[in-house]
Amino acid sequence: MSTIALTGGLVLTLDEDTLRKIILPLVSLAAGTLLGGAFFHMIPEGLVLYPNRNEFFIWLAAGFVVFFSLEELLHSHHSRRADLPCRKPLGYLILLGDGLHNLIGGLSIGALFISDIQLGIMAWIAAAAHEVPQELGDFAVLVHSGWNKRKALLLNLASGLTFLLGGLLALSVSGSMDISFLIPFAAGNFIYIGASDLIPEVRQHENPGINRLNFFLFPAGMGLMLLIRILFT
Repeated sequence: MSTIALTGGLVLTLDEDTLRKIILPLVSLAAGTLLGGAFFHMIPEGLVLYPNRNEFFIWLAAGFVVFFSLEELLHSHHSRRADLPCRKPLGYLILLGDGLHNLIGGLSIGALFISDIQLGIMAWIAAAAHEVPQELGDFAVLVHSGWNKRKALLLNLASGLTFLLGGLLALSVSGSMDISFLIPFAAGNFIYIGASDLIPEVRQHENPGINRLNFFLFPAGMGLMLLIRILFT
């Protein structure tokens, strides 16, 4: 699962002009997959685990607020170090959010493998199916944030390795620790990144045709996440 982060390397074969043309459409797709993952996967699964809905929505709001606070801190840090090369806070947030998402995925799928191998395999297939478009979009966001393509790929792989860490943690603490709060917390992260950062990015192009393409890819990303849920649940 961690090596799926390398799918972003497909764009390494593209020239700079082509990459510039596809970055914003991929960012739009990433926005759709992030919000679709939160709305169609993480929130429904989290609600099943939380009979106390108030606690669930508190963690959901906490995930949103924490990432808003992180972005403010990153903006403040960047403004004090204006002499350094540009690294938009959005890129850091994508890495943090994706790392947390992969950690949760590793924990949950690892726990399923421990309890039922067949169930673990099906959950892995479902997770892998939605990781591919999301990783492509995440890679585009990192490049859009100022990193060169090779460094963006390396950082995306590093965030993907948290899936392996989550699986190992699940094996070591299986049955002795409740980590269900991470599901609504991460959903809040995804909603913040998708709605507050990515959508405004893709609405800024001066070409109306590009804006229409971006608008189409956003619900397409959400629809893909919904289709995956229908097919694998």
